[in-house]
Amino acid sequence: MQNGKVSIIIPFKNTVHYLPECLDSIVNQSYTDWEVLAVNDNSTDESYELLTSYSNKDERIKVFQNKGSGIIPALQTGYAKNNGAFVTRMDSDDIMRPNRLEVMVNSLHETGPGYIAVGQVKYFSDRGISNGYERYEEWLNGLTSTGNNFDEIYKECVIPSPCWMVHREDFEKCEGFKPQRYPEDYDLTFRFYEQGFKIIPCDPVLHMWRDYDTRTSRTHEHYAQNYFLDIKLHYFLKLNHDLTRPLVVWGAGFKGKKIAKGLKKQGLEFVWLCDNPKKIGKSIYGKELVHFEALQNLNNPQSIITVANENAQKEIRRYFSELEQSPMQDYFFFC
Repeated sequence: MQNGKVSIIIPFKNTVHYLPECLDSIVNQSYTDWEVLAVNDNSTDESYELLTSYSNKDERIKVFQNKGSGIIPALQTGYAKNNGAFVTRMDSDDIMRPNRLEVMVNSLHETGPGYIAVGQVKYFSDRGISNGYERYEEWLNGLTSTGNNFDEIYKECVIPSPCWMVHREDFEKCEGFKPQRYPEDYDLTFRFYEQGFKIIPCDPVLHMWRDYDTRTSRTHEHYAQNYFLDIKLHYFLKLNHDLTRPLVVWGAGFKGKKIAKGLKKQGLEFVWLCDNPKKIGKSIYGKELVHFEALQNLNNPQSIITVANENAQKEIRRYFSELEQSPMQDYFFFC
């Protein structure tokens, strides 16, 4: 049963070698009421010609030229042409499982607006997958299986982009692809969170992520760590920070310094905690680092945790539990 057109926005640039698998995976979907809005982001290979050949054979596939330069202008160009009841994205080097659209549309019909359909994901690569990506995949799929993705939103991007789908009206509520903030998928995730949308749990793998050395998220500056930290701090201060409570930063590595610098730039007071004896008592950016036990002397603080070591994170969680403090209210892991 077909229950409304799905608009699939695909920005593409120099992915001619991967586009056939991507497009074939869409053409072969069990759900057939869809449109592809593919936008050429200034390709220098034969990607545009290949997509045009698919468009000539299937009227559901439409190809446009980017009105600007970059992924966000390409997404905006494609979305401006959409006629769907539902909106989703696709990366031109990835592969959809045959039932992805069907599962997502059915889920959204069952729930109605205010929900996000997601799917589990799996990395694949000609050279094998690194342990870091395997762990990220396992962590993200664990959240997706329960629908509790937003519980960890400040750690990493918790929506398995581009494996999501929403009602068009909901997409409009959170301003869609309008904001010019990178990484664009993480920014959109925070805007879903801001609107109070709920995530529909999903067990099956619906999307295949291709990993290779020249993938945009590996090579473009917009996906560097500092951009992610800027987004985290921006939305924490906007959505979760309580100005009446003392603010704490725990950790003085790269991420801790970046967050501290951001807070200083905005003129916000904070206490800087550290559990490294070599750093305690030292001053960075004019701020003295103090022992983490100073947390107990603060009245109802909110803490940003920038300590990346997994064992240390477990100890920190136990410490906050002993203090009867709660995640996403009293403390927030930024890594």
